[in-house]
Amino acid sequence: MAKRRVVVLGAGSSGEHFVGALRKLDPDVEIVVVERELAGGECSYYACLPTKTLLRPIEALVAARNAPGAAEAIDGEIDLERVLWWRDQVTDGRDDSWHAKWLAEHGAELVRGDARISRAGVVSVGDAELPFDVLVVATGSVPTLPPLKGLGDVDYWTNREAVWASRIPESLVVLGGGAVGVELAQFFRRMGAEATIVEYNAHLLARLDPDAGTLLRERFEQDGIRVLVATQAQRVEPAESGIRVQLASGESLGAERLLVATGRRPEVGGLGLELLGVEVTGRGVTVDDRLQAGNGVWAIGDAAGVGLLTHLGKYQARVAAANIAGRDVRADYRAIPAAVFTDPQVATVGLMEGERVVTARYDIAGGRLSTYERPRRPAFVKLAADSERHVLVGAVAVGPEAGEWLGQLTLAVRAEIPVDVLLDTIQPYPTFSEAIFNALGELETRLA
Repeated sequence: MAKRRVVVLGAGSSGEHFVGALRKLDPDVEIVVVERELAGGECSYYACLPTKTLLRPIEALVAARNAPGAAEAIDGEIDLERVLWWRDQVTDGRDDSWHAKWLAEHGAELVRGDARISRAGVVSVGDAELPFDVLVVATGSVPTLPPLKGLGDVDYWTNREAVWASRIPESLVVLGGGAVGVELAQFFRRMGAEATIVEYNAHLLARLDPDAGTLLRERFEQDGIRVLVATQAQRVEPAESGIRVQLASGESLGAERLLVATGRRPEVGGLGLELLGVEVTGRGVTVDDRLQAGNGVWAIGDAAGVGLLTHLGKYQARVAAANIAGRDVRADYRAIPAAVFTDPQVATVGLMEGERVVTARYDIAGGRLSTYERPRRPAFVKLAADSERHVLVGAVAVGPEAGEWLGQLTLAVRAEIPVDVLLDTIQPYPTFSEAIFNALGELETRLA
């Protein structure tokens, strides 16, 4: 009996994770992975890893400057050359040989090139035809460009060019105040560039809780970043100093560089999925809660259109692998955590509004922060609960390492832990997570 053959389109984080998950469940299945760029994908070379690596040295320096005793020991400025060296080390200088070796060690054949479905059961890559019994679409996403007049006539950055810049521009205009825009704006500002963020929506991080965006704006303005919210860019054009952005308000912004960070979209067009009867929309490949898109076709990660998060893609990879291996596993999206790695970090999970949602906020103005830094900087925890079931349904945390202490709240939302059980949980002192207890106290009062 011939072995089943699985072809995976995309060797990024989701595709790689799928290979590892399926191999654990089925040691005999044949796996072929097709990748047109670098094995390891966007996250490894142009997004998560290089961005967080660039941000870390400056975050550590600012933290030290706010810690009496350590501040007095600091002498000199940030070393750009060493910052970029560290970025290169973490990303292996954009050499994907480690990822290729990892795939081989897990019994997956890596085929490089552009893939297209030529007919049912066959993927073509150049002149080669790759037959499959199961197809997994893990093609990731690409930046979305706004319909901005003149954009095609200027030299602009997306996240790819920004994280691989070899020098710091004197000035930068960032179009978009989402995660990519705010992280990179803070990096370049703290490295010495004049930075302006232009955000169409009413607050930064428009998809998240408004309180988080408001606090982040205040902190950014203290850092010297100009933040323009509820502002529309109408036109961009070349200028002697670099570029010029014309706003709907009539104001004109000049800068050396333009960074376009107005979102991303699933990269699923041109694959020939229509030949397999699969529905493809602007959101991505339509899948069910088992990640199945059609007979023998599955989609995971950004391509599946549920959310553009690396860890969500890895979760979907495990769900899809389990189902392909013959199990019956359904994806549960009630508790999808996300973190924005600015200073302060912004971390969220679950829902913060709805018909039966009650919220409470606790501001961290002293206490834990009094042992952490001087001057104390504001942070907060905001919780949301179902008013009838008295279980946590969402949370927002803004503060140092908020992405780390969001973990227990993610579990609480996923497991539907009652608020009174959470209140009875002992939080370590003095830690930021102790603020969760205080926020729960406020929430309990509102639920009464």
